[in-house]
Amino acid sequence: MAETAVSPLIDRLISLLTEEAKLLGGIRGGVTDIKDELESIQSFLKDADARVAAEGDNSEGVKTWVKQVREVAFRIDVAIDEYLLHMAQHPRRPGFFGFLHKIAFLPKTLNPRHKIAAEIEEIKASVQKIKERSERYRFQTAGQGSGSSAQNVKWNDPRNNFLYLADADVVGIEVPRKKLIGLLVEEQPRRTVLSVVGMGGLGKTTLAKKVYEDQTVRGHFNCHAWIPVSQSYNVEDLLRSMIEEFCKARKELPPKEMDSRDKIYTKASEYLQDKSYVVVFDDVWTNDFWGEIEHALPDNEKGGRIMITTRKWEAFHSDFRRHCPPELENLSHYIVEKCNGSPLAIVAIGGLLATKEKSIIEWENLLGNLGGELGKNLHLKGVKNILSLSYEDLPYNLKSCFLYLGMYPNGCSINCASLIQQWIAEGFVEEIDNKTSEEVARQYLIELIHRSLVQVAEFNFDGKVRRCRLHDLFHEIVLQKMKDLSFCHVLSKEKSSFKELTRRLSIGGVSYNVLEGFKDKHIHSLLLFNVDELPKSFMKTFFASFKLLRVMDFEDAPLSHIPKDVGSLFHLRYLSLRNTAVKKLPKSIGKLQNLETLDLKESQVSDIPVEINKLRKLRHLIAYRNNKVNPSLAMEKGVKIQKGIGCLEDLQKLCHVEVNHGGVGLIEELGKLRQLRKLGVKNLTNETMKALCASIEKMNHLESLDIASIHKYEIIDLQSISSPPQCLQRLYIKGCLEKLPVWISNLQHLVRIHIFWSRLSDDPLETFQNLPNLLQLTISNEAYMGEQLHFKKGGFPKFKNLRLKDLNRLHSLIIDEGALPLLECLLIGRIPQMKEMPSGIQHLRNLKELSFLEMAKEFKASFYLEQEWIVEHLPVVNFLNEKQKTVIKVHMDSDKCRSKAMKIVANTSGVYSVAIEGADRDELVVIGDGVDLASLACSLRKKLGHTSILSVQSLQIREVSITGKKPEEKEDNPTPSYCPDEGCK
Repeated sequence: MAETAVSPLIDRLISLLTEEAKLLGGIRGGVTDIKDELESIQSFLKDADARVAAEGDNSEGVKTWVKQVREVAFRIDVAIDEYLLHMAQHPRRPGFFGFLHKIAFLPKTLNPRHKIAAEIEEIKASVQKIKERSERYRFQTAGQGSGSSAQNVKWNDPRNNFLYLADADVVGIEVPRKKLIGLLVEEQPRRTVLSVVGMGGLGKTTLAKKVYEDQTVRGHFNCHAWIPVSQSYNVEDLLRSMIEEFCKARKELPPKEMDSRDKIYTKASEYLQDKSYVVVFDDVWTNDFWGEIEHALPDNEKGGRIMITTRKWEAFHSDFRRHCPPELENLSHYIVEKCNGSPLAIVAIGGLLATKEKSIIEWENLLGNLGGELGKNLHLKGVKNILSLSYEDLPYNLKSCFLYLGMYPNGCSINCASLIQQWIAEGFVEEIDNKTSEEVARQYLIELIHRSLVQVAEFNFDGKVRRCRLHDLFHEIVLQKMKDLSFCHVLSKEKSSFKELTRRLSIGGVSYNVLEGFKDKHIHSLLLFNVDELPKSFMKTFFASFKLLRVMDFEDAPLSHIPKDVGSLFHLRYLSLRNTAVKKLPKSIGKLQNLETLDLKESQVSDIPVEINKLRKLRHLIAYRNNKVNPSLAMEKGVKIQKGIGCLEDLQKLCHVEVNHGGVGLIEELGKLRQLRKLGVKNLTNETMKALCASIEKMNHLESLDIASIHKYEIIDLQSISSPPQCLQRLYIKGCLEKLPVWISNLQHLVRIHIFWSRLSDDPLETFQNLPNLLQLTISNEAYMGEQLHFKKGGFPKFKNLRLKDLNRLHSLIIDEGALPLLECLLIGRIPQMKEMPSGIQHLRNLKELSFLEMAKEFKASFYLEQEWIVEHLPVVNFLNEKQKTVIKVHMDSDKCRSKAMKIVANTSGVYSVAIEGADRDELVVIGDGVDLASLACSLRKKLGHTSILSVQSLQIREVSITGKKPEEKEDNPTPSYCPDEGCK
């Protein structure tokens, strides 16, 4: 565990001695001595950590020694930070005037330098004593192949490894899966409750999920809901979630007036009275749970089924022997047998073995290190200890990355892009030739997933990991490791005190008083979660006091102002003000010489001060927001940047920026940003397009390009690009093109294209159909002015998602047999001239969902009278209308406040329904048409305090859903329903 503190520190000292040699001056010798001593200590740290892990309470002497190593590493890190901060505040000036300046400020600078030099000498003496004390323990030095170096990380594709256990591989599940499916779908009309029982980590959730998602089960019931439960659940919230899940699956709006348990019971019973349903309540902890929910689930003689997973004693057996070479089968069987079939333990050990050579000797050596853990019956403690072994085997920098996930709340779905930027800011990511830090960090994440230490929470449409999370048992282990290592302290409502020796702080839902008294000046990283109010005293002292901060994440915080003292945070590398009410950045932002990421997404910042151009290390400038009140071509608002932006040559993300005020000169400067991976440019005019095209040609690494004209009739001519970036994967064009650029057909890596307001006269499918990797296409808002679109045989070989909307002149859609072979989702919306079902739609054998949005009456009539047979093979066909869903975060700390908020919203013109959601029940979900959101937010703010609009989303409200047959007569006036405006899922 000390290795995690010392190894990165040595790397930092080496960097300091080479890159910052001039700054060190008189303390260089002391720093060199400390580095040399630490390198000597490092050689036997792995053995010391292993002894602590193996001997536990019998290794008090070694524990004390390891703790001393960590503490001295902490002191060294702080001393380096403080010295570099001091040198930045008092830079040396050359020449005679520099000499005079030095003399004038000598009294102010001499004392701090002497103090730091004295601290270095004290640390040096401490390190020497620690090294001397190590001799009594006779540590073994690390040999070749130790896990202490990042060089040992194997960059394997997790899908190709023989022991990588995905959900489908959690073994021993097949027999109980079939049995449970049989119990669910048997012809028993009475309501039935099934229990899946076992301790944490045994695979209850995995088994239940497999059963719940089985097509036999899905097709057997009218209504489906999966409801996660926790130790501190709220019955009303669970039942509301259940009803909303039913409605969401059926694309219906949830009922109104669900503000009490009795009303929820009534609404649920009424809704389910004539329907068959299946509900899974996952991870139930209390014995009286069934009694609390029973009245909401009617015994209606329709075959209702309720499945409950709960932590008890039962285990499911598992077997991964089929993945192994024959000579390892006996060892595989031994592991499985001794693990009592715990999928989580097996997955963890499997991930660990997957990094080792496939030999009996290598496996036996590793299993020997498991000690007595595999001989236990694997109660929870035993499972945790086995899982800890996977952590201990990690290289030191992967250990730090893994521990960092513990700063996020348990169960949190973590944005991978933000996480990676935070890892880099912390210094966890090594430099590798020909790779960016972001690419290396993503490899780290893939390695953690490969080792089964991190779970994938969400994939992007192209299969890349978008969000991740920790399993709850791993989260407990990480919290304990963070505490033992003083890596981070987590403050919550339950734990509101912390030790002074820590470099990181995660604050979630703590009281006002805790924040007010917060004064630990050595903090490296601060992450805030679910903080309703930031006291004025906290904001006054925060930026002035915490000079050593590297990561500061204020996402979703109730923050409206950034003081000028932010400029004093010399070490700051990551600053997120995402989704805050901050409107203006102080000019002192230009002093943050080490800033790498500035995230202003969904904040109120509209202008970036010119001082930003001084931040030569800036890599990510993310600064756009949705126009939540008036969606249009300009619904995505960018920020204004100033001339000089071309100085930021390390920029990889710049999105989105408005360029209409800066002229051609500003756009030409974009061409200097040759490391860009993502670029978003707004408010373009025809006069500036040639300059933009010339700049784009210089961006050889560009992967995502989003361009929008200043209004929908402004022509944006992209024809002058002769050599487009060949790495381009995502292309968004919003504005009048008249003709598609010919170079698009050469983009072999393109996976997504969205075109809006392009007014194309030629069929764009001729250009798009042969793109080998295209997965998603949207043609919308008069993007095509022709009368026919023709999908030809063999075209779009990998295509999965197609959206055609607001094409006023389109009459017909023709799909040849053999075209779009993998298409899964098709949305056709607001195409008034289309009177008949698209020709050839019956050829789309992989189509899972077909939706029609606000189509002409003649189209519907033709469908019902003549053409319904065409879609008999599809699971679902939807006819939709469109409304708006808005999520508003409001300060509601009591049921009285929630009731008041509901009344305010319900009395607002255009509101269709309102519900309360969120972990803290502080989010209003408003669905309506033409709602004045600005006035509504103002009313809520006056009555209840802090209010912010989190998101605005188009919803498609279902009129009718057909599943292979005509709707019954009662469907003439159905309950409205919705699904997100992503077309199909």
